[in-house]
Amino acid sequence: MRIISGKYKGHQLSSFKADHIRPTTDRVKETLFNKWMFQIEVPRVLDLFCGTGNLGLEALSRGAGHVTFVELNPQSIRITEQNIQKLKVPTQDYEILRKDVIEFLKKYQGEPFDLIFADPPFTEKMAHEVMEAAANSPAFGPSTLMAIESQRKERMEDFYPSLGEAPSASADNGGLERYDAREFGDKILSFFRKSVDKIKE
Repeated sequence: MRIISGKYKGHQLSSFKADHIRPTTDRVKETLFNKWMFQIEVPRVLDLFCGTGNLGLEALSRGAGHVTFVELNPQSIRITEQNIQKLKVPTQDYEILRKDVIEFLKKYQGEPFDLIFADPPFTEKMAHEVMEAAANSPAFGPSTLMAIESQRKERMEDFYPSLGEAPSASADNGGLERYDAREFGDKILSFFRKSVDKIKE
């Protein structure tokens, strides 16, 4: 596992084997960052279920201003810290929060992030729950873009309504819409944004 491009290009990252971890492959990561090639130099990035810090560190390498890493597993936190130290990332460029991701999204009260990465533990099949929380969180603003990895067989909708909207709402009523998806074996990488009609309001 390595940094693909940017100021930390070529640096190998520490990893570890655990039942809840299946690191994002270089192929998936390259597809993600190629998709967002012109959006990555942004002030604020959120890396949910950061695992080893792989995606957030790639974003910092490519010009992101600040990354917030959110992870509950203590072993993952330690590996993320090791990788940050290995790359000598300035302390003002990141923060690490040991929190449950769903609770973080529900209780978040700050400014929206520009980009959000989410790679939930593949054993938990919780991508749908994450998207429901994201659709109703201040962390997701009008111009926020989000990428989330999920298993092919787990639930993932094309639209997630915002607070107060019926579960059967269409994209015309606002919320988050899936505007692209890429398949990698049993894994799907989905891209979400605020629905177009909502942004126009």
